[in-house]
Amino acid sequence: MDRSEPPPEVAEGEDFGYRLFPERHSEAKLSFLTTSLFTFNHKCQVMLRIALDTNPYAQLLLDAMKQSGCTVYKDRHFACEDCDGCVSGGFDSATSQIVLCQNNIHQQSHMNRVVTHELIHAFDHCRAHVDWFKNVKHLACSEIRAANLSGDCSLVNEITRFKFGLKQHHQTCVRDRAIRSILAVRKVSKETAEKAVDEVFDSCFNDHEPFGRVPHSKSDAKYAYRDFQNRNRYYANL
Repeated sequence: MDRSEPPPEVAEGEDFGYRLFPERHSEAKLSFLTTSLFTFNHKCQVMLRIALDTNPYAQLLLDAMKQSGCTVYKDRHFACEDCDGCVSGGFDSATSQIVLCQNNIHQQSHMNRVVTHELIHAFDHCRAHVDWFKNVKHLACSEIRAANLSGDCSLVNEITRFKFGLKQHHQTCVRDRAIRSILAVRKVSKETAEKAVDEVFDSCFNDHEPFGRVPHSKSDAKYAYRDFQNRNRYYANL
């Protein structure tokens, strides 16, 4: 994946969400105990492998990125780290690396969603000239797509949050989660985040690449993955 460096403003007070991932710039080396069996790190690594090997959302995104020239490698592009208590993961565009919060991810279903969500950011980073640091509309678009396509706003997940039954609830969930994600990583007002999301919402909400549809369930994701593979066979025969 391409590497993009954060702008000089990082040193001038804007941390671009790095405060949520304290290990990102730590000079401390991980001890053997930290990465050994029965630790958060080991469990995170195991769940990550299961997600990459068995989850159709992740499998489709990995194939799509490989075809776009951005092959993803588990040891290079994923890192299990301790994070702030309010986040589950993040995409560090400066290193083209997905951060998985080992202290906050405890179930395989949660790991699957986080990996998918962050892989969508990585896919956007690969296919488009995303200005993550200076253009809040670019960030808003990718957050909309990630919330829409990753299963974050599935009916099952919304029921567990006691949020369901409203008209156009899926769109409302996507908008709210995109705004919340922007506010977590950028020092902007809620009004600025809302404005950015609303201005790009329609086009980004309807951008379903590489799925071709909104996968509302694992079954939908399996069908999307099958169609993606068949689409590639079709183009190969042209």
